[in-house]
Amino acid sequence: MRLWLRVLLGGLALWVATVAVTAWTANSNLVPTVVLFGSFLIPVTFVVWAYGRDRSPVVTVELLFRAFVVGGVLGVLGASLLESWLIRPSLLMYALVGLIEEGVKLAALMYVTRHAARRSPRDGVVLGATVGFGFAAFESSGYAFNSLFTAEGLSLSQLVETEILRGILAPVGHGLWTAILGGVLFAAGGRLSGRVVLSYLGVSLLHALWDSMTAIAIAVTLVLTGRPWQFELLRIGRVPHVTEWQVHVYTLVNWGGLIVISLVALVWLWRVLRAARRETEIMPQ
Repeated sequence: MRLWLRVLLGGLALWVATVAVTAWTANSNLVPTVVLFGSFLIPVTFVVWAYGRDRSPVVTVELLFRAFVVGGVLGVLGASLLESWLIRPSLLMYALVGLIEEGVKLAALMYVTRHAARRSPRDGVVLGATVGFGFAAFESSGYAFNSLFTAEGLSLSQLVETEILRGILAPVGHGLWTAILGGVLFAAGGRLSGRVVLSYLGVSLLHALWDSMTAIAIAVTLVLTGRPWQFELLRIGRVPHVTEWQVHVYTLVNWGGLIVISLVALVWLWRVLRAARRETEIMPQ
């Protein structure tokens, strides 16, 4: 069995066992273990998988560790500071979040790879994804911890649901977006070229659309299925009840939008890797 699969299955078994024991004993001392296992399992599995793939000697275990931990922590800290200073409720809020978080991850990637002797786009993809997954792991820990507290008290089920959802979506979120940026950055020799800036704006847009998909889905659902009495309640500042059909439409639009955003990013990453492969084939000639 491959190492990454052993890490995934072993970590999953330990996480499930920890959740079960925590629920059985109501021992709050185990909650941090649940949070850490659930938040780091998928990101760490990717790093193990990436290390076993076709990579250059530049991508060492030490560099991957620094990209994951240092890059991830610097990204989370930088995003937290900038968002607390700059973000206010507005129509541009999600766009600013995308620009800030993708910007700090790009800066963290440039910092941890500043001494790299060789820069290939494929290595940039691996290291960019590692920084992105590090960011996602630390961010998910915060979301999981906050979900534990509800109006009825501590909710282990809410924590577990949050970690499962974020774990499923992790491969097509932060890791994927920063992988694209890493590949483009390394193709430009680690410099902020025009293509890097355009790619940064592009992944920031994907990030913003991802974060705002809930609001977009609500708006689309109301436009397609809204009743006059619902618009009247909204006009006077009240939240209307929704029909069962509207719940189905909202779910379809929301998940459909997330799937489309993910497919766009995956095709973009595939094009970056294909360009890198073509460049590698040409270089010996």
